[in-house]
Amino acid sequence: MLNLEILATLRNLIEEARRSGDPEPGAVNVATVDAQGHVSARMVLLKHIDERGVTFFTDYRSEKAQAIEAHPQIALTLYWKHLKPAAQVRIEGRAEKLDAGESDAYFSSRVRLSQLGAWASEQSATLPGRELLEQRVAMREREFADRPVPRPPHWGGYRVVPQMVEFWYAHEHRLNERVRWELVEGEWKQRLLYP
Repeated sequence: MLNLEILATLRNLIEEARRSGDPEPGAVNVATVDAQGHVSARMVLLKHIDERGVTFFTDYRSEKAQAIEAHPQIALTLYWKHLKPAAQVRIEGRAEKLDAGESDAYFSSRVRLSQLGAWASEQSATLPGRELLEQRVAMREREFADRPVPRPPHWGGYRVVPQMVEFWYAHEHRLNERVRWELVEGEWKQRLLYP
């Protein structure tokens, strides 16, 4: 469980980025390690933050999901260059699948075309041509024409349960500020790090 200070700081930074005009203040880099030990990183959108952790959604057949199944320890990085001062948040923790109810609730809030795309895409698989994806979306549109689009069984969310959260703030001459929180024996401990 995140303590209130960490939670408030993270939410405030995202809100500050939103107010600054950042079009994707919740864009987060997710780094994973697969079963063969290959490291991979990609951007996803952070969708929810609470005391339990941070959540994002994906296709469970994707490369990132396969890596999470092999090694659930992952790292996240958020960065806002245009804040004054610029800020970064690093989160390390364990990724856990959300329960079906939480994934269903978020899926139902997505725009219909995004819902159809979740059915049409075989995320991370080879796509022989863009036309095939468009055909698959049209096929799913016909299939679900007169009803709400249900969540595909292969699509859902992950919650990253943090074990470390580090806030970094840019200062002149690289004399940056780093505040690290670590979960030690069930308690969050804070310390400053040299820049």
